[in-house]
Amino acid sequence: MRGEIDAAAFRTASTCAWRFEMLRRHDFAETVWHFSRTLRAMAAKAGKPQAFNQTVTIAFLSLIAERLVHGHPADFAAFQRDNAELFEKNALARWYRPERLASDAARRTFLLPDCAS
Repeated sequence: MRGEIDAAAFRTASTCAWRFEMLRRHDFAETVWHFSRTLRAMAAKAGKPQAFNQTVTIAFLSLIAERLVHGHPADFAAFQRDNAELFEKNALARWYRPERLASDAARRTFLLPDCAS
């Protein structure tokens, strides 16, 4: 992920494959740093800096990393098939209230979950 993808085509759902590949190749902390920087830059380049949400970014990276530790999918298609709930619009609702995810604080920094799972 080198910012070569058209920033106007930026969509949160499409970034899951990038997350998956980065986490397979790099450790979690390194992935968080690189992925967050790149995604934030892409949102800004698309003219939508407010679209970047640090909490959503790190929460999804955490979920994918955990699933990769417990399962060993052959490729992204297998991961997607085995973890379909991660691709639902409200995938983080189990851990976060919508207003918490929509907050300015969630956009700026990682917030811990506020719902019991």
